Amino acid sequence: MSARTKARKRALDILYVADIRQISIDDALVAETQRAMAEPERSTSWGYARDIVQGVIENRPEIDELIETYSQGWSLGRMPTIDRAILRMGIWELTKNDEIPDAVAISEAVELAQSLSTDDSASFVNGLLGRIATTTA
Repeated sequence: MSARTKARKRALDILYVADIRQISIDDALVAETQRAMAEPERSTSWGYARDIVQGVIENRPEIDELIETYSQGWSLGRMPTIDRAILRMGIWELTKNDEIPDAVAISEAVELAQSLSTDDSASFVNGLLGRIATTTA
């Protein structure tokens, strides 16, 4: 597993925990930063995980607007929590991180949805991110 794939999983954990516990993403990031400092063996994936989470924090209104616009009848509140977090990460990579090819951002998000969410989530994530990639390119 690549360092960026691990980083995406760590970022997803932070976003998911913040949503489930109903705490700010900033607070969840602070807690994970303290944990990362205590576990230097995990440092290879920490930098990019932090970048993703900070990117989601800084761009959340725009990201959530894109989700609402392209989700075709699914409000943020109706989506599984894990799907919201995956979509927020994927949209940040698609729209704000030029280092990641769109196909990679979508593929990584779909893989997370396949392994962690409902049977229908992977196709939902794929379709939504694909529409965003096509229209924001």
